[in-house]
Amino acid sequence: MSDSRENIPDDAVSDLVRRKFQRDGYVVVRGLCEPALCNLMREQIVASLDPLVGPAEFEADVGYPGAPTSRDGFGGNTPRRLLHAYARHVSFRRWAAGPRIRSHLSVLMDTQDVCMSQCHHNCVMTKHPGHSSATLWHQDIRYWSFDVPELVSVWLALGDENRGNGALKVIPGTHILDIERGRLDRDLFLRPELEENRLLINQAVSVELRVADVLFFHCRLFHAAGKNRSDDIKLSSVFTYHTGANHPIPGTRSAQYPSVHLEPLTP
Repeated sequence: MSDSRENIPDDAVSDLVRRKFQRDGYVVVRGLCEPALCNLMREQIVASLDPLVGPAEFEADVGYPGAPTSRDGFGGNTPRRLLHAYARHVSFRRWAAGPRIRSHLSVLMDTQDVCMSQCHHNCVMTKHPGHSSATLWHQDIRYWSFDVPELVSVWLALGDENRGNGALKVIPGTHILDIERGRLDRDLFLRPELEENRLLINQAVSVELRVADVLFFHCRLFHAAGKNRSDDIKLSSVFTYHTGANHPIPGTRSAQYPSVHLEPLTP
């Protein structure tokens, strides 16, 4: 494994990557994570699933389509996320605060002052076959409270992700749209029965990833995911970042834990 302190200059991130992110609200960078580090994270996750090492969120907790109805019901002990990933093992810290992420985020966010939220995402997504749920169309910013709605999430595939095992779907360009409140339901999901929303959803694309591929996406980008219809657990690590000047609002969930400041890259 290469040293996590290695320096990757900003010019290693192409202008094409930056422009695609600004236009579409997301960009995929292939093979960004080192294979050895991916393997180490996978080993830690597998060891944390049986027996389960908490804290964890369960499919039954969210009530999404296809989820078990309660923790006491059939499949109710199916974990959806392993929480507080950054604190779980050094491998997650090497990745989440490492130079490969820092170099891309400093370009996408146009600053060296980048912070990782410990309150949002900061998790391993564990989409199990049989009892995984579908996630409806939403923006992550609906959960979060910051001075400005400008955060970037970094989704690392720790195995192949495709339509069959519930890969993310995104609607390009929706990060710059102003969606009227009436187009969203009580829980702030897009209402699919509305014609204008159906037209928007028809523009969606499936983000298929291979192990070590990384999806960067804006907090206002509408995205969704299907059920895992394969025979294997789909594993992904997800962390969310904001600039040092974009503060969580005091007294909200976003301010529950301090953010981690990423050391700027040395020129």
